[in-house]
Amino acid sequence: KPLDVITIGRSSVDLYGVQVGGRLEDMGSFGKYIGGSPTNMAAGTARLGLRSALITRVGDEHMGRFVREELAREGVDVRGVATDPERLTALVILGIRDRESFPLIFYRADCADMALCEDDIDPSFIAEARSVVATGTHLSHPRTEAAVLKALRLAREAGARCALDIDYRPNLWGLAGHGAGESRFIESAAVTAKLQAHLPLFDLIVGTEEEFHIAGGTTDTVAALRAVRAVSAATLVCKRGAAGAVAFTGAIPDALDDGETGPGFPIEVFNVLGAGDGFMSGLLKGWLDDAPWPVALRYANACGALAVSRHGCTPAYPSLEELEFFLARGVQRPDLRHDAALEQIHWSTNRHGLWDTMRVFAFDHRSQLEEMAGATPERIGAFKLLCLQAAQAVAGGQGGFGILCDNRLGRDALHAAAGTGLWIGRPVEWPGSRPLALEPELGPDVGGLSEWPLEHVVKVLCFCHPDDDARMWAEQEATLTRLFASARRNRLEVLLEVIPSRVGPVDDTTTARIIERVYALGLHPDWWKVEPFKTEGAWQAACDAILAHDPHVRGVVVLGLDAPAAELAQSFALAARQPLVKGFAVGRTIFGSVARAWMTGELGDADAVEEMRRRFAGLCAVWDAARREARSGAPEEAGRMTPQEA
Repeated sequence: KPLDVITIGRSSVDLYGVQVGGRLEDMGSFGKYIGGSPTNMAAGTARLGLRSALITRVGDEHMGRFVREELAREGVDVRGVATDPERLTALVILGIRDRESFPLIFYRADCADMALCEDDIDPSFIAEARSVVATGTHLSHPRTEAAVLKALRLAREAGARCALDIDYRPNLWGLAGHGAGESRFIESAAVTAKLQAHLPLFDLIVGTEEEFHIAGGTTDTVAALRAVRAVSAATLVCKRGAAGAVAFTGAIPDALDDGETGPGFPIEVFNVLGAGDGFMSGLLKGWLDDAPWPVALRYANACGALAVSRHGCTPAYPSLEELEFFLARGVQRPDLRHDAALEQIHWSTNRHGLWDTMRVFAFDHRSQLEEMAGATPERIGAFKLLCLQAAQAVAGGQGGFGILCDNRLGRDALHAAAGTGLWIGRPVEWPGSRPLALEPELGPDVGGLSEWPLEHVVKVLCFCHPDDDARMWAEQEATLTRLFASARRNRLEVLLEVIPSRVGPVDDTTTARIIERVYALGLHPDWWKVEPFKTEGAWQAACDAILAHDPHVRGVVVLGLDAPAAELAQSFALAARQPLVKGFAVGRTIFGSVARAWMTGELGDADAVEEMRRRFAGLCAVWDAARREARSGAPEEAGRMTPQEA
């Protein structure tokens, strides 16, 4: 079947207090993530390589679009995510006060996902899935209950497996007030009866001890499990926190430890919110792989351990590569979020978007434009809007295109590019600085990055050379280290550009030596931007140095250095042979003479846009031809053309 799992139920936006160790009343800023157990599980299983989908409703507004777009970025099938024209997307405000307290407020009054109804359940969609996973909240209201029951009935008719995460939240059943969102257990005969009426529908039932207490109608865990077993033949998985988890496929023994167990991991608990959904994601991976229960429980406990060690719910869940690394290497330090190797794999294997091709029009230049006759800040800003128009005309809404644009002189163009599908790089270096200095707007602590949209990539140009003296390297490294730390803290990717040829003589190993030095600092650029090398040996040395330290790097782009078009075409042909090189980021070759003519009034807006469009399109054609030739091994005539001819 084309889908491994469909989850059904809650979907919200989590506003997570960034500050830790205080009251929710005192939180000063919030991180924004997708939330709701089924939504978290859909993303968590997708990260583990399962083909996942979600059935829910979101509002016809910004938060609803965020949920849909973020799910798509996580690789979740969103065909089952309906847009409710009348209701708002649910919100949750939550925080981390201490090891035991996690204040939480649900904003779910008449929210979109609670309007889910039977009409939202498409039989053909359910038939595509190997499994359907429901959660307890959507059994609390007749309308959503009917939708869930329809989905389960269709799943069973189609031969799919059915699973329940009890996910008991008393205040979502109307048993606690708005301020008791953190509450996990209140006895209720009505809730017990409702759950027990539906437990026979499931092949797998998962919950904490407290959740089995509500399902079984008693606070004696073994008795509660036996009460559930009396109405259901499902495999029962009981989560026991630091003690791990235990699975029961048959009769319930006298002691929990007599079931099939999966040990926990000795880690520091930082944040329990969403950990159960991480656990369930790992469990579903093992279950759908038909792994033995001890193996499935090991996956689940590992995913739960990684989740409780980090901030947020979905952002904390591991990729499959990360899970395998963690299980193979084990716990090196209990505070996993401070394990540098683990966090780098987490970051690099969970980045959003796929950029296998990078055709970037770079007009982030500042000093070069300021020095032109007729240039003023206003004129430069207007010209950069024309550059953006040219880039968009070539891209035509397709992927694989981008821009480099600054905020100081190109703010209007930078803002206009938001949400257009273009890759957006934004420079932070003060033009020409050596040692490296940053744009003043970033502030002395680089805290200005907190104002950046998440789609912006931090681009930093560093003029450096392996033979620089110790003082120069110390100053440059200190600035880079501050910048990289701030970028990661603000969830921003970094493109590091190095140009040693402006500093000293270069050979085939020069850039590779710089790359080695950067990684020795513990810095992992998401992107590298390098000069157009003249030999295959230089390209091989640079790419080998990158891959030796970061096999998950985004890639490399070639800069232009105002080179003539014919020279760039030759460098593209050489660079395209390296799979790690994704494309180019070229500027003055495209806009240089156009800008000079436009600034003095010799060229109008439309003609400027058209000329830059033509030049950019030509470079794109040359790169694409060079890449095709490199992959096929057969010469291609277009690969020998200049950009103007193309």
